[in-house]
Amino acid sequence: MIPLLVPACQPMCLWYNENKFLGLANNMSGKKAGIITISLLILLELLAFAGMCNAAEVSEITYRISNNELYVSTMIRPDQKIMNDLNDGLSKEFIFYIDLFRVWDIWPDEFVLGTKIVAKLRSNPIKREYIAASTSGNIVREKRFNDLEAMVNWATTLSDLKLTNIRELDAGTYFVKVTAESRIRKLPPVIGYLFFFVSDKEFSVSRDSHTFQINTKGVQP
Repeated sequence: MIPLLVPACQPMCLWYNENKFLGLANNMSGKKAGIITISLLILLELLAFAGMCNAAEVSEITYRISNNELYVSTMIRPDQKIMNDLNDGLSKEFIFYIDLFRVWDIWPDEFVLGTKIVAKLRSNPIKREYIAASTSGNIVREKRFNDLEAMVNWATTLSDLKLTNIRELDAGTYFVKVTAESRIRKLPPVIGYLFFFVSDKEFSVSRDSHTFQINTKGVQP
């Protein structure tokens, strides 16, 4: 075995053995492994992001005024994968944010107020028992169903949600933003640390309503 000298600026030692530079080969193998690892991490992140983009959709947001109260209605439509997971007995948790924004010509849109709703869905396909619980502030509603689609529709439909009294608002242009999220089951600490780049959300979608005017007389389209 004959040692080969390399310049001092290159901190490695090469040994020539049977017409092969073992040191150089090991170095190149390490670089390739690093490139492959990084490529796999990027691919996993892209796949996770792509899954989030297609997992759910917020339907058109409608609003109405009655007795100076602003009511909002919409529906979140989950994809077939989420329905299949529930049908297989997996639990789901949906989080809804219903926020009111004021529009400004020069400044960014101003957050005025909002509310949060958490819907937890559990299913037992063997017993054909489906349970959903919806929590808004201190109010908790729980309902049992014999049908999966009926449970999902109940939990993901926001019908005439009272958002605020318009007399408490300043005159101006407003819109409602609805955001829906679903979090993936918590990963073990070690796995979560290694895969920090993967989102903990199964999906995160949002949609804005049409703008409307608020004044002392109520709402104008």
